[in-house]
Parts: sequence; structure tokens; C-alpha cells
Amino acid sequence: MLRLENVTHAYDGRLVLRDISLELGEHRIGLIGANGSGKSTLARTLNGLIVPDSGRVLLDGLDTRTHAREIRRRVGFVFSDAAAQIVMPTVAEDVEVGLRGRGPTREEIDERVRCVLERHGLAGHRDHPAHLLSGGQKQMLALASVLVTEPEILVCDEPTTLLDLRNIKVIEQTLRGLAQQVILLTHHLDTLAGFDRVLVMDAGSIVFDGAPDAAVAYYTELMALSAPTEGEHRS
Repeated sequence: MLRLENVTHAYDGRLVLRDISLELGEHRIGLIGANGSGKSTLARTLNGLIVPDSGRVLLDGLDTRTHAREIRRRVGFVFSDAAAQIVMPTVAEDVEVGLRGRGPTREEIDERVRCVLERHGLAGHRDHPAHLLSGGQKQMLALASVLVTEPEILVCDEPTTLLDLRNIKVIEQTLRGLAQQVILLTHHLDTLAGFDRVLVMDAGSIVFDGAPDAAVAYYTELMALSAPTEGEHRS
């Protein structure tokens, strides 16, 4: 289980995470908040991409400060911009690269790549240039490249932000069907229906933690209260 203990972090003296303590054990967890609320920074602490200034992030007792490599093998991360995550020329090569140096034989690598491409609708693009894929296909490739490593937990930082409605639904359905624990950051609030738990962040703190409907209602009210008034728009 992922556990955060009094996690605090700042950029250039500005606090972005404020003394956060959480246990993240549910199968489907959502994380919502306005831009700048700290949710992406929090997500990046979960597999050691960011090490907090104070406090600890633990996976089954392993600290991201001292066991980052092992934790990253168990906690996969999908970014909002798939292009930033695609590093190899072809689709198959990009899926394969995460398996190198992990122990599988050449035959095992080929089989795992084949299976994950088929499972995620990319088998017909195996040898295609990865940068020529559509936006939805690129995001699916980024997801497949993480899933081929068989992580226990998948952290997704707004993976549908740059997609059209059709591809949003494809990614949503894919995430719902995964065996892995999924921690999803999203602005698409409908996606959270059926989740086990949703956290709301504001100004670096968790301000609500509960069921999806209640969390979305809380967040919607929070955004309404923080919206500028008509007079403020004119000033």
C-alpha cells in the first residue's frame, strides 16, 4: 500500500504540498483539483519522481528516498502529454524499451510486446513511426509502454487532457478494465463515477476525501466560491 506521512514540498519557497498524510489502498482512486492545487506534484511523489522536502512516501514500507528504483518498477506513471513519454522510433520499440535490463529473454520480451499491442489495439501499428500516430493512439502507446512492465499500481496524470471525446472514452474504458490499482488525476469529473474514493486538493492540501458524488459536489462548490465576481472580471 502507498502511504504518505506528513509530506510537504515547495518550489522556490512556495509551498505546493502542505503536510499531507494519506493511505491509498482502494482499487480506484481519483484526485481532482484546480490547476496549481498541487495534485500533479503529489502524484509525482508516489513513485519517487519527486522526493518531498519533508515527510515520507512509502510503498509497503519502502521509502521513495532510498528505494526509488524498486518502487518505480511497481508504480507505473502515465503523463498527460504522451509525446513526452514516447522515446523510441517505432511503436514496438517504444513498448519494448521498458523491459530491457529487467531479466526477460528475447522471446519473452517479444511475446509480452505482442500481447500488450494486441490488447490495446496497436498490433496493426507495430512497426509504424510512433510520432505519426494519432493523439489517441499515442496516449494508448504511452499506457501500453507502462503496462508491459506489469506494475502493481498505475498513476495517471490527466491522461485524457489532450484527447477528443471518443478517445477519452477509450482511455476511460481501458483504465476501468485494468487489474492494477489506478490513481487517476482528471478534470473529466464524469470519469470518476464508480470509483472507490476521490480526493479533492486545494492550495496544496487534501480538503475532501470521500465518495465520488460527494467529492465532485464539494469540488464544484469550491470552484464556484473561488470564481471571480463580475466586478473582479472588469477590474
